[in-house]
Amino acid sequence: MSTSPADLSEQEQRRREERTELEDRGVDPYPYAWEVDARAEEILDTFDDEKHQPADGEAGSYEVSIAGRIVGLRVMGGSAFFDLRDESGTIQVYVRSQDLGEEFYEEVFTELFDIGDVVGIEGFAFRTGMGEVTVRAADDFQLLAKSLRPPPPVKEETEDGDVVERHYEVTDKEFRYRQRYVDLFVNPDTRDIFRRRATLLSTMRDFLDDRGYLEVETPVLQPVYGGASARPFKTHHNALDMPLYLRIADELYLKRLLVGGLEGVYEIGKDFRNEGLSRFHNPEFTMMECYVAYKDYRWMMDTTEDLLRTVTTALHDEPTLTFEGHEIDMGGSWTRVPFFDAIEDATGFDLYQEDADRVHDVAANELGLAEDVDSDMDLGELLDEVFSETVEPTLIQPTFVTDYPVELSPLAKKHREKDGLVERFELVVAGREIANAFSELNDPQDQRERFEQQARQRAAEVDADVDPADLIDEDYLRALEYGMPPAAGLGIGIDRLTMLLTGQDSIRDVILFPLLRPEQS
Repeated sequence: MSTSPADLSEQEQRRREERTELEDRGVDPYPYAWEVDARAEEILDTFDDEKHQPADGEAGSYEVSIAGRIVGLRVMGGSAFFDLRDESGTIQVYVRSQDLGEEFYEEVFTELFDIGDVVGIEGFAFRTGMGEVTVRAADDFQLLAKSLRPPPPVKEETEDGDVVERHYEVTDKEFRYRQRYVDLFVNPDTRDIFRRRATLLSTMRDFLDDRGYLEVETPVLQPVYGGASARPFKTHHNALDMPLYLRIADELYLKRLLVGGLEGVYEIGKDFRNEGLSRFHNPEFTMMECYVAYKDYRWMMDTTEDLLRTVTTALHDEPTLTFEGHEIDMGGSWTRVPFFDAIEDATGFDLYQEDADRVHDVAANELGLAEDVDSDMDLGELLDEVFSETVEPTLIQPTFVTDYPVELSPLAKKHREKDGLVERFELVVAGREIANAFSELNDPQDQRERFEQQARQRAAEVDADVDPADLIDEDYLRALEYGMPPAAGLGIGIDRLTMLLTGQDSIRDVILFPLLRPEQS
């Protein structure tokens, strides 16, 4: 949002005047580059009093060139201390008029530099009389970016040198989501979340790469959307004069690659669903999908356990974590329970092979879900609602829920032993779905019948003005007719997994720039 001069605060107006005065004095408020050879954390970790501490009045041997943002400033006559924050952490900097020149120190630094400014320092590290490792700006000190907006002040309460509580002038989460750039530079906890997210992704890639699976990229813009039941975002390609959709899943293109002879493929990428927002849903989200030929969902359960233990250990140094007060053990034996058994255990009702009328009656009249179900819902929707309300919140330790009804799984292979079921599992941890997997359907005739049923339902609910035939991915069916080997597929929601492994209760806390309503003036 643009800001008119009349809307500027007193501080914002003063900082703009300081910028003008800097330029009048020949100081470029936005120079081009600065050579950085050390970080705050590195200096604090490696400083050695015996090797590096200078004698009184002499330059130290630990010479550094650092850069970062001023986050605290204390001027005391002809010298000053300020806290400099870079990506790694915060370190104290000492400046003297003798080193900078009296004119620069008194008329530029103390008058025209502010908290929030980005600066570069050349000098050496030493330990002050108070025992704090500090960088002295002995050789060079430059403004690298003038901050025209004051950052929100942060007050820290410490105990034995550790921060135990941090207070912000701006505590509104929406402010932090909209101005993530401010959140990142004032809040080290936020930076840590996204470093951990990056570790999660790199660990997952290493795990899959080490097993010989190929990372690939498939189209985001698709002529026919598929792989899940969701409302898509629609756009139009001008040159080809054709509608296109942002993908709602990666699945159908990845399985085309199995037809092509690639026996293990995966993709980590963005999917898009034109649906509601909540603390568990963002319209743009990240998925990892993996497909391996000649395997089934039982094999994939073992692999998923191994993968998530590895990722958890990478972030926590052990396969355990605490989430919302629960101690969760990702290293133990994971429970495996069939879908209908889980419902019966939670409710006392055996709903296997019951029709929609019976399930609706039980949900509405016996389970107290009358406000959540209605008579227009089909069997799959009713069963999903019963499971979501009565079972899912109770599953805290890692649990594979297996053998779903076919109505909920149009892309999974029919169960080899039980009528009306498919070979599918969902992994639920701390009451949240984390992963979803199938023994993949590779019978083209069976797939066509399920596509046609799904297309009729989708046209009625989502795309009423579209011919159901136009919603069927004929090219994918053609690929299956060439023969796709039996395969297991896995999808993991990266955002929800990051929430779990970093202890966050909203998906917006693990997405750098979540979608929000338009900002009001």
